[in-house]
Amino acid sequence: MNRRGFLRMGAATGLAVTAASYLPITFAAEKTRRVGLIGTGWYGKSSLFRLLQVEPVEVVSLCDVDRRMLAEAAEMVAERQKSRKKPRTYSDWREMLKEKDLDIVMVSTPDHWHALPSIAAMQAGADVYCEKPISVDVVEGQAMLAAARKYGRVVQINTQRRSTPHLIEARDRILREGKPGKIAHVEICCYWHMRARENPPDTEPPEYLDYEMWTGPAPMRPYNKLVHPRSWRAFMEYGNGIVGDMCIHMFDMVRWLLELGWPKRISSSGGILVDKASRANITDTQIATFDYGDLQVVWKHRTWGEAPDPKYPWSATIYGDKGTLKASVFSYDFTPLGGGEPVHGEAIYEYDKYPEDRTEKDLERHCAAPMRRHWQNFLAAVDSRTRPVADIEQGFISSASCILANIAMSVGRTLQYDPEKGIVTDDPEATRLLKRPYRSPWVHPDPAAV
Repeated sequence: MNRRGFLRMGAATGLAVTAASYLPITFAAEKTRRVGLIGTGWYGKSSLFRLLQVEPVEVVSLCDVDRRMLAEAAEMVAERQKSRKKPRTYSDWREMLKEKDLDIVMVSTPDHWHALPSIAAMQAGADVYCEKPISVDVVEGQAMLAAARKYGRVVQINTQRRSTPHLIEARDRILREGKPGKIAHVEICCYWHMRARENPPDTEPPEYLDYEMWTGPAPMRPYNKLVHPRSWRAFMEYGNGIVGDMCIHMFDMVRWLLELGWPKRISSSGGILVDKASRANITDTQIATFDYGDLQVVWKHRTWGEAPDPKYPWSATIYGDKGTLKASVFSYDFTPLGGGEPVHGEAIYEYDKYPEDRTEKDLERHCAAPMRRHWQNFLAAVDSRTRPVADIEQGFISSASCILANIAMSVGRTLQYDPEKGIVTDDPEATRLLKRPYRSPWVHPDPAAV
C-alpha cells in the first residue's frame, strides 16, 4: 500500500490519520504533489511549513506583491523542503496559474483577494487550501462554492478548530455523551485588544510593494503603513472587521461541535464606541446573534476593557441545563451542575516530533498540531476525492453568516438569508449589500458563470 492508499483507507474508516500514525510507515514511490502559495506573509508561511512537516511535497511556486517578503519566503522554503530547490517566484497570481502544473494551491492573501485566485486555481485543475473567511462578500463565497462543485475540486478552509485535538476530545467526551444536557444558549467572544489604535499619516507605498496589485478589486485608499503587512484588518475595505477575523473561528467551531447549519435569523449592533481617534474603521464593540430558534449563538467583542473570564478571552461558552462547557484554542473546561467531577483538557504541543516549532518566528504554537492534522485531513480528501472536514460549503456558511451580521448592523434590522435563492428574504436593500462593488478592471465573480 502506498501513502495515499493508506490515507484513503483512513478517510473511509474514520481512522485518525496523525503524523505519529503514518510517518513511520514505508510507502511505495509515488508522484510528489506540486504546491503553489499565493500570499507569503505570516499565516501563509505558517500553514505551508506545517504541510512540509507532514508530507514531502514540492513547493514549486510562490507569489506575492511584496518583493522582499517573496524573496525571504523563497529562501525559507528552500531550506525546509526535501529537494532544497528554490521555488519559482511571481508577482501576479495569474502568471503563476498559467503554468497549470500545480496539484495544490494555497491562498493566504488578505481577505479581499481570496475569491478570484481561488476560483482561478480550481479552473486550472488544482485543489485549494484557503484561509478564512473565504470571502469579503456573500456572492464571492457563492461563486467559490459553485466553482468547487463545478470543477470537482477539494477545497479546505483553514478553520482548523475542526482539527484541534483537545476540541475533538471535548466534542466526543462531553457533547456527544450529552453531559451538558439541553443546550439552548451559546456565547462566543473575543476581548483581545487587537484593533489598531494608531493614526499614522498616509505616505507613498514602499518601492518593493506593488500597491496597485495589492489593492486589486478593493477600493483604492491612500497607502498607509497600517495596510501592509498584517494590519490591513483595521480597514473594512479589505475584510469584515473582528467579526470576519475572530468571530468566524468561534462560530464555525460551535457549528461543528453542535452540528448546526445556517442560522434562521441574524442580527447585530455595535460601532466605534470608545476608540474614535485611530485610523481604523472597524468596530471596537459589537454584538451579533445567530438565531437557530431554540438555540441562540451570541457573539460579543470589545477591543477595550477587561475580559469577563481572563482564562477564556477568545472562546465559546456552551450552556446546558446540566452543565457548562468552555472551549478555546488553548483548553476546555466542563463544569457539571449539582455536583460531579469537572473535566479539563488542554492544547497539545509536539515538540518531541517537531522541535522546530519551538523557535519558528511568529508561529502560533498552540495551532501547530491542529494545522498539521488539518493538512492531513485535506490530503486524505484529495486522494479519496471526498469532502474535507472544513469543506468550502462549511466555510461559506460560517463566512457568510459573519458577513450578514455586519450587514444587519449596517441596515439596523434582523436579516433572514435564503441560501437557496441567495437573497435576504423581503429585504432588497440588504440583498444588494451581499455583493460589493469591484474596482476596475477587476470583475466580480458570478456564481452562475464561474
